[in-house]
Amino acid sequence: MMTLQNRFLSFLLLCFTGATAQYTDEINSNRPGNSMSAFSVGKSVIQTEDGLNYINEKHNLMDYTVNGYSADMSFRYGFYRDELEAILSLNYQNDHYVTDWDNIHRKSIKTTTLGAKYLFYDPQKNYKKPVNLYSWKNNHKYNWHQLIPALAGYAGFNINTSNSLFFRGDEPVKKLTPKIMLISQNQFPGNWVFVTNIFADQITSPYHSYGYVVTLTKGFNDSWSGFFENRGIVGNYYSDGIFTAGAAYLLASNMQVDASISRNYKDTPKITYFGIGFSCRFDDDYSDLLLRIPKKKDKGKKDKSKQGKAKEKEKEKVKKRLDEVPLKP
Repeated sequence: MMTLQNRFLSFLLLCFTGATAQYTDEINSNRPGNSMSAFSVGKSVIQTEDGLNYINEKHNLMDYTVNGYSADMSFRYGFYRDELEAILSLNYQNDHYVTDWDNIHRKSIKTTTLGAKYLFYDPQKNYKKPVNLYSWKNNHKYNWHQLIPALAGYAGFNINTSNSLFFRGDEPVKKLTPKIMLISQNQFPGNWVFVTNIFADQITSPYHSYGYVVTLTKGFNDSWSGFFENRGIVGNYYSDGIFTAGAAYLLASNMQVDASISRNYKDTPKITYFGIGFSCRFDDDYSDLLLRIPKKKDKGKKDKSKQGKAKEKEKEKVKKRLDEVPLKP
């Protein structure tokens, strides 16, 4: 189970989890899609997820075009407990906004978001599939328990430093706006992972929006995975539906590369993105924090601790002296 979800969620995924720990043998990256998985990277683990995108926009009614590139950078850190992680996301954009009467070169950090995610329900935790010793059929029938999703919540703040360059509305952009999200994740047989995000973004701002992201990922083997994603956005300033498809390749247990293409369904504006990305995990400190179940000591057995061993040695010395028969000269 844990290996399954890593491999696939390793790729955009979503992935991740063991019985109580979130750490997996292979990197768990949210790239290359836009959805956020329910599981964290694991306590004391640091992970970076970076991408570079080519941007092409054309608005038929307002008659403008945008060409340039953007860079996405995310930093994830697991702390306090395995279900909790802090996430810092930045988006830098460098483009040319061109109309019949103007050509504006825009370059700045478009969005900065700092938040935390917590897994509050894992259906696999403490779950053991019942075994029927008298029925092969019952043991191999469809397990409806796997339809129950893992659930997580996210809360954070957008720090809008230069949004006025990219938002063409008349209202001023607020410097600090909340963002919240409900996350669910299913692991299905055949190496399929399904993730759903329902979010409210830029809350309290004139440019607030609500929406969803659904991502379906398929693991083809130990290294390759592919995904398809749909993102819907509804707001007074901007509404859209964006489709994304891509693939990821596991370079090593802690490194992944990916590529994707995105396209929306309308032409106000018409948007096309091409992206490549790289994810890397730093987990050298995790081994010191692995959760282990303490072994129960049998009452009839001697204490094997250092103190117990020292007492046993002392007893052996005393016994040897009492039993020892001096040799005659």
